[in-house]
Amino acid sequence: MGALGGGLCRALRGPDRVISTGESTRLGAIPRDGGTNFALFSAGAERVDLCLFTESGETVLTLPERSGDIWHGFVPGIGEGARYGYRVHGPWAPAQGQRFNPAKLLIDPYARALDAPIRWHVLMQGGTGPIPDVRDSAEVVPKAIVCADRRTDWARPQVPLSETVVYEAHPRGLTMLHPEVPEALRGRFEALASEPVIAHLRALGVTALELLPCAAFIDDQFLLEKGLTNYWGYQPVGFFAPDPRYGGPEAFRTMVAGLHAAGIEVLVDIVLNHTGEGDDTGPSLSLRGIDNASYYRLSGPGRSCIDDTGTGNTIDLSHPMVLRMATDCLRHWVCDLGVDGFRFDLAATLGRDSAGRFGPDAAFLSALRQDPALASVKLFAEPWDVGPGGYQLGGFPWPFSEWNDRYRDGVRRFWKREPGMTAELARRIAGSAEIFDRAGRSASASLNFITAHDGFTLHDLVSYAEKNNAANGENNRDGHSANYSEALPTEEERAARKRAMLATLLISQGVPMILAGDEIGNSQKGNNNAYAQDNEIGWTDWREADLGLMRFVARLVALRKAHPVLRQRRFLHARVRRQDGVRDLIWRLPSGTEPSLQDWTDPSLDCIGLEIRGAAEGPDGEAAREAVFVVLNTGPGKTVQLPAGAWRLLLDTAHPDAQETACEGDSSCVSAQSVQLFARPTVAAAGATQERS
Repeated sequence: MGALGGGLCRALRGPDRVISTGESTRLGAIPRDGGTNFALFSAGAERVDLCLFTESGETVLTLPERSGDIWHGFVPGIGEGARYGYRVHGPWAPAQGQRFNPAKLLIDPYARALDAPIRWHVLMQGGTGPIPDVRDSAEVVPKAIVCADRRTDWARPQVPLSETVVYEAHPRGLTMLHPEVPEALRGRFEALASEPVIAHLRALGVTALELLPCAAFIDDQFLLEKGLTNYWGYQPVGFFAPDPRYGGPEAFRTMVAGLHAAGIEVLVDIVLNHTGEGDDTGPSLSLRGIDNASYYRLSGPGRSCIDDTGTGNTIDLSHPMVLRMATDCLRHWVCDLGVDGFRFDLAATLGRDSAGRFGPDAAFLSALRQDPALASVKLFAEPWDVGPGGYQLGGFPWPFSEWNDRYRDGVRRFWKREPGMTAELARRIAGSAEIFDRAGRSASASLNFITAHDGFTLHDLVSYAEKNNAANGENNRDGHSANYSEALPTEEERAARKRAMLATLLISQGVPMILAGDEIGNSQKGNNNAYAQDNEIGWTDWREADLGLMRFVARLVALRKAHPVLRQRRFLHARVRRQDGVRDLIWRLPSGTEPSLQDWTDPSLDCIGLEIRGAAEGPDGEAAREAVFVVLNTGPGKTVQLPAGAWRLLLDTAHPDAQETACEGDSSCVSAQSVQLFARPTVAAAGATQERS
């Protein structure tokens, strides 16, 4: 079927409104010179109508000029706060990948604010097969809002990556049940910078607040039909616009400024791999109706969406204008909204070319790395997707850090007392060098985590043997089944294992990430996939906070900060250091001897110690002035021989409130399911660093 006629648009073409050529330099709606310039990319369109909305109705103005594939026009008298959308005319030809339908009001991909949350409605459906859906969708589609630039010289904390401690939280769920946050603010951006929240983050000592997706997203049809909503927000439609559920751009900027003033960086989880328009049967809200064949990767004779993301579609970042949209988006969040870094959802998709092959030199990854505006921000990749060759842990280039799921699983399985996991734990604690140590990458390339939004909370990890996702309405079929969790029988055992796992996380080389609520014993009642639970299941519960655990986590973070040897940039390879002829990493059995290959492969090995110094190839500095000794015991209590020297016991997870103390003997009694941390200084003498005995 050919192009649909403009008669489907129920609108007023007001004689009092004029539009001139404008310019194509910047995409989106840009206020200037007493009006606003509108520019939209569409290679396949035949006409683009700008729709302006006021209380009196909809006024349609056709963009008068096309420069290449950018349609543009300037409207005088339109400024900040104006509401608008687009109707794009062209062929309805699904077999060729095009789904133009001017009956559907479309959200500008560059919209910087929306006037309402996006919730699926049947009128949003563009049509299936050879016949489009000609019902007008304007009444149910949120309108974009014209916003001016707010580029600011942000006073950023600029915490070095090696000193970063990430706190992952939901922008709404973190504050919904916080009793000290004013009720009117709860669930809003402003609440995240409220006095009680900032006080908590500062007390913990975390350096970065990482928020689940903040960009405008859609509540999916299948969730709404079950009486649920898209809580996590991984179905984006407006990449540039903060979601109205949490507040607008100014509220977001206020939040960022407040956190920056407290010395806390702001990271956002950004979804550039797919949109909430879903597969070919999904709604037509933005990219699908603007230029389906350009924005999405398509395949086959029917030109259907390729689904490397498990969501129904995949954005084609190999297209130069789609790549431009993605990088413009990142610059907007950094320069206009003040964020300090990104966590890239399903980042393997971002590294695929037009044929779907992943490579570290892919267009998006290369563009990101050369962009001066993004040079100083933190970049964390979720290094997988569901497409071919989709598991790419270790495959990203510098300066990316990567979510290390092998760390997560290795630590969980060790503390669950699975046989033969000690060697795996050793690799993860030392920074997963066999995965990341290449091409100049640092030990901070590993983002270490035990829990995250996707999965069990820490409390549930030690309280449930199986997931309990009945509330999701999928008969408990959703969510991971391989959780390496355990329903421990007593509160004492649960508390001991939580402390041991948290201590492991904070003493490991790499960047640690704590899931919001783990430090106070938060539970999701066994739900390990709370993506649709915008309620007390998914919200952080502050009402019965475990304050003792919170103090313990704060102590761990403080110890990490105080002892640079625990957070080195260089990888440890048990090499002899130039400074003193001592190796930077020495593993020890409880007897004090170094393990043999046979010991490492012994499935009954359940306790290991490690001495750590400054990396052999590293420069002299803070990490070279000290040695630490860590004991991790997942088995029964035992006596562990200490290395020679005058050690101080800094931490014993079996006695979380015990103070630091000097060790009087040459051994230590280590309780079951516990971690001990010792330290002793070294001194510089005769041009070398010598051990103090």
